Amino acid sequence: MQIAHQLGELFLGAVPTVILFLFFFLFLRWAFFTPIQKAMAERTALIEGARAEAASVEAAAKQELDTYNQALRSARAEVYKEQEDARQVVLDERAQLLRAMRSRSQDEVREAKKQIASEIAAAHAEIEKQTPALAAEIARMILDRRPVAGEGLRQ
Repeated sequence: MQIAHQLGELFLGAVPTVILFLFFFLFLRWAFFTPIQKAMAERTALIEGARAEAASVEAAAKQELDTYNQALRSARAEVYKEQEDARQVVLDERAQLLRAMRSRSQDEVREAKKQIASEIAAAHAEIEKQTPALAAEIARMILDRRPVAGEGLRQ
């Protein structure tokens, strides 16, 4: 029984410490843990809000980037089309110039052939005209030529 009595005294002596400990726990909970938990909850809410805002800003930036890239692609396509159109115009002008130069050179060749043909015809006519006179002169020179002594032997 003495042990039970000692245990009762021990519990009675521990009651003020338990009350003080309980009071200190409630005070800390009210003065320290509740504000910290409230601050942590606010911080978590702010972080989540910032993440949501960052996600929306990122989505908007991605949308803007996609729009910009699409506009850039269409602008490039337009520039390439303009370049191709300009190149085609230059190629058409070049082809037309080549056709004109080819036509002009063919005309010049035809004219030169006609001129050469007329010169050949004139030369033939002149040769035909001069042939009897030249033949007569050659025959006269051959007939008039007298052999020199010893010349006939050499041949």
